Amino acid sequence: MRHSYTFKTIIRRGQDGYWIASVPALPGCHTQAKTYEELRKRIKEAIGLCLEAAKEDHSYRLTSQPVFIGMEDVAVRV
Repeated sequence: MRHSYTFKTIIRRGQDGYWIASVPALPGCHTQAKTYEELRKRIKEAIGLCLEAAKEDHSYRLTSQPVFIGMEDVAVRV
């Protein structure tokens, strides 16, 4: 039986231009790619692998989904 899951994913652009994605609810679940489209494909694959690992390894623990509040620029003078 297949299940459908939705995970919050953090996506950012690295200094080298690569796209980077991580899933806070799945420890160790992250990937990177040259394009955003490739990143979306890869993070879905990474999530699938982490969920499969959780089935096999009972010590692997999913953490709670984060609640996203927002991002804010904070200016600091030093």
